[in-house]
Amino acid sequence: MSSSSKKSAPKAKKTIKKLIRPLEGRKVAGVAVGLANYFEVDVTLIRVLMVLTFIPGGAPGLFIYLLCWLLIPTEE
Repeated sequence: MSSSSKKSAPKAKKTIKKLIRPLEGRKVAGVAVGLANYFEVDVTLIRVLMVLTFIPGGAPGLFIYLLCWLLIPTEE
């Protein structure tokens, strides 16, 4: 058989994931929900990880949260 007679499998369309802060499901600014949706994990996991970043004095976690709040666009 020649290579030209082999049929290739159909290629699936790639969807581009967008990191956004959705309007629904927010507790404060929607950062945790946006990250959970983007990485396809439970929002509770993201919230627990954020709380853990607040433990060592609060400043590192607060800085990261505020930075995400400013940089991640809101859903239109």
